[in-house]
Amino acid sequence: MFEIVKKSKKNRARLGKMSVSHGFFNTPVFMPPGTLATVKAIGPDDLKLLEAEIILVNAYHLHLRPGEKLIHDLGGVHKFMAWPSPILSDSGGFQVWSLAQAKRGNSNLVKVTDDGVKFKSPLDGSSIYITPEKSVEIQHTLGTDIVMCFDECLSDKASHAQAVRSLERTNQWALRCVKRHLELLKNPMYTKYQPKLFGIIQGGIYADLRREAVSYLSELPFDGLALGGETIGYNMPKTLELLDEIKDMIPEKLPLYTMGLGASPQDAIDVVKRGVDMFDCVNPARIARHGQLYNGRIVVNKTEIKIDSEFKGDCLRILNERFKKDSKPIDEDCDCYTCSNFSRAYLRHLYLNQETLYLRLATIHNLRYMIRLIHALREKI
Repeated sequence: MFEIVKKSKKNRARLGKMSVSHGFFNTPVFMPPGTLATVKAIGPDDLKLLEAEIILVNAYHLHLRPGEKLIHDLGGVHKFMAWPSPILSDSGGFQVWSLAQAKRGNSNLVKVTDDGVKFKSPLDGSSIYITPEKSVEIQHTLGTDIVMCFDECLSDKASHAQAVRSLERTNQWALRCVKRHLELLKNPMYTKYQPKLFGIIQGGIYADLRREAVSYLSELPFDGLALGGETIGYNMPKTLELLDEIKDMIPEKLPLYTMGLGASPQDAIDVVKRGVDMFDCVNPARIARHGQLYNGRIVVNKTEIKIDSEFKGDCLRILNERFKKDSKPIDEDCDCYTCSNFSRAYLRHLYLNQETLYLRLATIHNLRYMIRLIHALREKI
């Protein structure tokens, strides 16, 4: 299922290939998030031209609307969104955690117990109850290629004692997810496609708990492991520290996925060096829609790979007055549709006038930039 094609001699970076029901994808790989069965502002045809190999959807959001059964009855999520290639589904643990941070009046919107999570739908206020088993059932019903365990996402602010209790719950939920997943693989309703199951390593900012999680999950029949929690991608120094702490414990045969990571191109470089095979982040597309466009030559030499940009933070801010008459593309090294056809001046004009075309062109550029970076990293390995 997961084949290691090449290993770097200088660090833990590696090339791989993972086979799933709807084909295969190469690693390392950046997965554009398509939360609601759509990557915002662009279509499946754009994704193919960008050379995206796998995208992800969110089981929590699709369960709320339109519902996994409707999607299943319409042929599954691949047909529903006209994307024939691999799809990973996030279980929604992070979204439930985010909802729990909000309060209505003096009461929390979410109640977490050892059995599962109860919450009010943010759409219509109806009561919803999701257990680990239910989460796996939702994802199998959607028909995705990779199913994520239901986990309790942990805040960076959690104490060690709180993190211990949360990890115990997440690990028990993982065991229940495995059991239900194996049962569903034998169910005639789902046997057309055989999704893979990934476990999620929690433990917050505490290295000892992250190691404990890896030790526990490695004994279960997972097809891959993921690093989750608020820390990952949000706190990059701590993310890299945790990766260094657990690097020798991750089973080599399993792909490693850092969830919600990839806010900047440098983040991708840093984690691939540490053996990460898969990552996703809404940030490249999100900041594009808000006027921040990746810029910088991707430099590959004998010793390193780096971004050489004229702009601070590797981003061009299209609203800047300096681009009013600028005839150059966003990035002169970029081969995307946007850079091949449109100037900075034109994109600024679209942005100032809130033209929807800007959203598509900007998103195309930032996602293509990330995928070009991945191709450069693969070539470097």
